[in-house]
Amino acid sequence: MSAKVWLVGAGPGDPELLTLKAVRAMREADVVLIDDLVNVAVLEHCVGARVIAVGKRGGCRSTPQAFIHRLMLRYARQGKCVVRLKGGDPCIFGRGGEEADWLRAQGIEVELVNGITAGLAGATQCGISLTLRGVSRGVTLVTAHTQDDSSLNWQALAQSGTTLVVYMGVAKLSEIRDNLLTGGLLATTPVAMIENASLPHQRECRSTLAQMQTDALAFELKSPAILVIGEVAASQAGLIEQARSA
Repeated sequence: MSAKVWLVGAGPGDPELLTLKAVRAMREADVVLIDDLVNVAVLEHCVGARVIAVGKRGGCRSTPQAFIHRLMLRYARQGKCVVRLKGGDPCIFGRGGEEADWLRAQGIEVELVNGITAGLAGATQCGISLTLRGVSRGVTLVTAHTQDDSSLNWQALAQSGTTLVVYMGVAKLSEIRDNLLTGGLLATTPVAMIENASLPHQRECRSTLAQMQTDALAFELKSPAILVIGEVAASQAGLIEQARSA
């Protein structure tokens, strides 16, 4: 591979969920900039590379995005093959798009490598199909945390008829609940709260929209976690018919 920056999705945590292309990029890398949520077990593929932690996590001290940009640019201009290793998929709440645009504006070659996103992997590990014929006609991925603290169109989401997968929502459970109830979603709508998706210590808590904050507190739900909201969240427990008739 020629000197450039690879924006690589490391998947949700399970090293076996890496793509072959991601493994190839890591093996050829001279420098790897690793995010906080990447499982360090995947670094076994980074033979001989310099690994630099550039973690970003809400509520914690984080590496400034501008500094990460400068690091990628510096090493790429030195002729290095740079891998920016991100948890999940780089283009699903991973800033992959903005990093790619910025690097290309500096004249740097960029390639994006998809990874399995936590919302999909976590649901699958819990026996939940995010789309299900006759139950859910689609899936919508949203984040409860925005850079400018703007609000989502919760009414449109509530009326979309799709499964909702909410990232970064643990600190905003009451807001999510209230907005979706106001938007018209039933209080009995099933919810699955999934912590540490795909890892050996993954945990799940099944609840309903009205009850999810109370249940999350009792469960001691912590980030990183995703919320699956919709009738499919009752699938493993065989409760879909009950949810549809409620």
